[in-house]
Amino acid sequence: MERISRILVTSRPALLAAVVMLTLTSSMAAAEVRTRPSRSVSQVPASGACDHKAEGHPAAQRACVEGIAGQAGPPAQALGATGDVVADRQTARVGALFGADRADDLSGGHVCTASVVHSPRGDLIVTAAHCVSDTGTDLVFVPGYRDGHAPYGAWKLGHRYLPDAWTRDQDEDSDLAFATVDDQDGKAIEEVVGANRFTPGTTTGATAVTVIGYPGSREAPISCTNKATSHSSTQQRIDCPAFTHGTSGSPWINGEGQVVGVLGGYDAGGDTADVSYSVTLGSQAADLYKAAISEP
Repeated sequence: MERISRILVTSRPALLAAVVMLTLTSSMAAAEVRTRPSRSVSQVPASGACDHKAEGHPAAQRACVEGIAGQAGPPAQALGATGDVVADRQTARVGALFGADRADDLSGGHVCTASVVHSPRGDLIVTAAHCVSDTGTDLVFVPGYRDGHAPYGAWKLGHRYLPDAWTRDQDEDSDLAFATVDDQDGKAIEEVVGANRFTPGTTTGATAVTVIGYPGSREAPISCTNKATSHSSTQQRIDCPAFTHGTSGSPWINGEGQVVGVLGGYDAGGDTADVSYSVTLGSQAADLYKAAISEP
């Protein structure tokens, strides 16, 4: 599936994409599911359940990164259902990536998803490597983006941190990246919208996770909560409908506010809209994070 509009990966038929998005739109209008009173989300039933054949999970050394005490997890919602995301401070940590030339005209221009993760300087986002590997293209991150508006500003990307295996071979097992964003008005982005904690070494499927992302055909984020399973020793997968192009880089957030996956990896995130992938966050991910927070 082509998950970003500017990098050609495995394309999927336009008709299938139209059917998926039509199903999402009509289902949202027809079926609302109550969740937590303060974070209600319109739900659509999961479709196209796939046969899971777990291939094991590596005994990676746990390398949890200290984050923000008392941080809330993602909104609760029915497992395997995709719906609209309620705008609040927590979901504002997730945003869309745009070419810098679109900073003054954002509508319809986002290419990927990213999210703020805790760092000592408070200036770090995480996304998929294939979203930011073209270093000749200037990008901006818009947290909480909706309907052409940047409620918390558009933040220019600074230094990008990519795994050597991705830079050398575009190895899909290394499809993960960090980037700094420049301060605005003397404030770091984490001061403005908060941050989730990047937590490599978490066992796949230990708890349910919520994936939040921006499909290219929509101007607001969607989310889905489900349990991930192992696809291979280096990849994990999750069944969530309607995660089409534009959702690359979407964080997988568990109930403790920890990012335990980032949509990307196998086939640039997946070859259907109903199953998405992430590299398994192990020692390579931990080393990349440490490099990103260590440089002055």
